[in-house]
Amino acid sequence: MTDCVVALDVGGSTIKGAVVDHNGTVMSRLRRPTPTRDNAPDEILTAILATVEELTAAAPRKAGVRAVGLVVTGIVDERRGMAVHSENVGWRNVPVRSLVEQATRLPVGFGHDVRAGALAEWRLGAGRGLEDLVFVPIGTGISAGIIVQGRLITGGGYAGEIGHVDVGHGESCTCGGHGCVEAVASAAAVARRYAAISGQPVSGAREVAERMVAGDPAARQVWTDATAALALALAWTSVVLAPQAILLGGGLARSGSLLFEPIRRALDGHLGVVRQPQLVPATLQDEAGCLGAALLAWEVLGQTGTPRVGGGA
Repeated sequence: MTDCVVALDVGGSTIKGAVVDHNGTVMSRLRRPTPTRDNAPDEILTAILATVEELTAAAPRKAGVRAVGLVVTGIVDERRGMAVHSENVGWRNVPVRSLVEQATRLPVGFGHDVRAGALAEWRLGAGRGLEDLVFVPIGTGISAGIIVQGRLITGGGYAGEIGHVDVGHGESCTCGGHGCVEAVASAAAVARRYAAISGQPVSGAREVAERMVAGDPAARQVWTDATAALALALAWTSVVLAPQAILLGGGLARSGSLLFEPIRRALDGHLGVVRQPQLVPATLQDEAGCLGAALLAWEVLGQTGTPRVGGGA
């Protein structure tokens, strides 16, 4: 029998799932929308368990699912298995790990979606061979996964929340604060702010980038605000941690030089004599969190799996 694990990445908009064997093959994939905040947390837990059940059923006939890897958004205390706080899914102090263990009767490797993504990028992606790096996926929210001297930093669940630092623009944030990086620089914020300023709805942040290239002044204003906020947050992070590289991922990073070049220029100005990190695109794209969840599942079994992108349905 081939052993495998079920891996889930529960984000603010999508639950991504996969069946991964110990040799690294992604045997099956499944995606479904994350239930809305109004139904949280019960509906989200129900969706998690339904996804585990479907993926277990989708595993090859002779494969045995031995553990679940589960990573979630928000402030996550890995040690206690607790989803402490998440505005995007409406969770407050939910003991997710124990609830899933009780329901599935399987051991659960539990963690934070972005920290798990950092783990995957470090072991399998753009961060291989580095000891000090910061991984920043830019999506529904903004957070950072931090590797320092070969160790993943958790800070009791609070490490890496760079999206909720006040950079001075004054706009309100879903966290209850004002001026947060996430309120102007997340992909969702870029689209929302452009629609508010221009009066024209857009399909997403990448459309805002396209309109900027076409000369739209509202798009340029929104994009400039976003990249300036990100650069300031990354400069603070670089001064404190001195990473060898900052890996940018998520949908906004697919804008390529439109995102990377203004941030590089701003970092040049902010950092001065401080070591400037390499600014590179993450390579695992939207699979980083799910692959990191698979690594956590193997770790809870006392093993080290080597999941990679590719294979499966």
